[in-house]
Amino acid sequence: HPSLLPLFPGLGTHQQAIDAGEKEHGATVHFVTAELDHGPIVAQARVPVLPDDTEDTLSARVLVEEHKLYPYAVRLFVEDRLEIDNGDVRILAPAEPTSI
Repeated sequence: HPSLLPLFPGLGTHQQAIDAGEKEHGATVHFVTAELDHGPIVAQARVPVLPDDTEDTLSARVLVEEHKLYPYAVRLFVEDRLEIDNGDVRILAPAEPTSI
């Protein structure tokens, strides 16, 4: 999701961050639940909101971070390293290699 949840769920997040005078903005990977953009957070990436930012310039910087964040989160999921505990995500240590 293109915001630092729980801030700015839904659409139009970049302009909302600028309009709110936020100093930081970013992206969130989270589990999906019935409530919009409210699932347990896996990871977040942050970028500064610059004084001359437009929706497009801020969106472009967030997108660069999203391209790093998504593969990281997918790798954690594929490696079975995510555990939800009482609504919070815990990232587990990598499994020890097993010998054959």
